[in-house]
Amino acid sequence: MNNTTGTDASSGTARGTYRRKGVLLASFAAAGALLLSACGGGDESGPDAKNAGSEATRDTSGSMELALKSGTARQNKAPANTGDWANPPGKPATKPVQRKWVQLSAGRAGALDPVVVNGSGFTLYRFDNDTASPSKSNCNDACATTWPPVLVNPGGKIFVQGVERSQVGVITRDDGTHQVTIGGWPVYRFSKDTEPGDTNGQGVGGTWFGVQPDGQKSGLSAGQEQEDGTATDAPTPDASAPENDAQQAPATSAILFDDANFSDNGPAQGIAGEGCQDLARPEVTSSISLDGSAKIWSGPGCTGASKVINGDVADLATIGFDNKISSVKFG
Repeated sequence: MNNTTGTDASSGTARGTYRRKGVLLASFAAAGALLLSACGGGDESGPDAKNAGSEATRDTSGSMELALKSGTARQNKAPANTGDWANPPGKPATKPVQRKWVQLSAGRAGALDPVVVNGSGFTLYRFDNDTASPSKSNCNDACATTWPPVLVNPGGKIFVQGVERSQVGVITRDDGTHQVTIGGWPVYRFSKDTEPGDTNGQGVGGTWFGVQPDGQKSGLSAGQEQEDGTATDAPTPDASAPENDAQQAPATSAILFDDANFSDNGPAQGIAGEGCQDLARPEVTSSISLDGSAKIWSGPGCTGASKVINGDVADLATIGFDNKISSVKFG
């Protein structure tokens, strides 16, 4: 179906090759349906920012709208003193706060190249004790004060530059706030990084590392990543191959693109949760990205024709399901 570095860190990775798209919305746990569009989300004002410790509440509405927009916050004319700019250089990030926009830019910080930085040029990190498939943060309470998670409001915007949209996701944390993920890995700031380009969190405890645009650890060779067993993932099986329920663990989330080949040109919608999930926009999907296996259905409520898929399907026409998905069953 035919139907976004500081302030401007250099784009380190072009969109080009598709790589492990199945983790992009990995485990948008308990948040229900997520609609991704080419625009949307409101501008932020200070009082609207949600303090993760007090005002945040678990999303029980069954839907959360987010906009993934290409380019930087400045290029998209985000208001001053909002989003990533609300925590100025020189002021430690010690309180997890949901923002109405965040920026993910592929850039360079110290010896880390590439590494993802936010809209103010601060290094973003991943934690080895988290999991990427399914996405799950295990940094809470005091940990989340030292390592503030990157949080975004429902209805907010994520600006991406040099980071493939398909690698970006959002999960619901234990406190009900919504944390951004890259390659399935929840991402964080470090409270001891006080200036753009600081990398004081790199290697802390042997478990904290800058995050690359695909979710891998920055500053480590591929061999090192394989040795510690935490960063290198096994190749995702071709989901267009014959059904094989045993190939992957059950998925917890999916993103469904209106166009084939995970194209950024058209709309996309995300869903997550347990059991059967109906699509907000049925019968418009031409490609799907999963973090595991799931069953797709032609009718609402997981009725009608169905097919088990393992991981990503770049063109649903190859399995006879183009513009047919109305619901997805996880688990």
